[in-house]
Amino acid sequence: MTKYKIVWTTKFKKDLKLAKKQNKDLNKLDYVINILIQGKELDAKYQDHSLTGIYKGYRECHIDPDWLLIYKKDDDKIVIIMLRLGSHSNLFEKQKNY
Repeated sequence: MTKYKIVWTTKFKKDLKLAKKQNKDLNKLDYVINILIQGKELDAKYQDHSLTGIYKGYRECHIDPDWLLIYKKDDDKIVIIMLRLGSHSNLFEKQKNY
């Protein structure tokens, strides 16, 4: 099975710093990322789905009920782009560009 390379956006890195300050369980994030790196499907409990609007072409999964990961899987380049990490309100209510 092919392993994907991870690309971290600057915004994702900032989101990750905030998650650390908020004492989020980063082991849960690591677990999800490791599944994605291996090219496997996430379990249904992560509610992985494609997005529309400004995030069209990206996917979102729930690490916790209100802690989301937005990413894009590029099968041609064997890369997963980690775009954003945060709550529903941080990621969607203000519709911030990345």
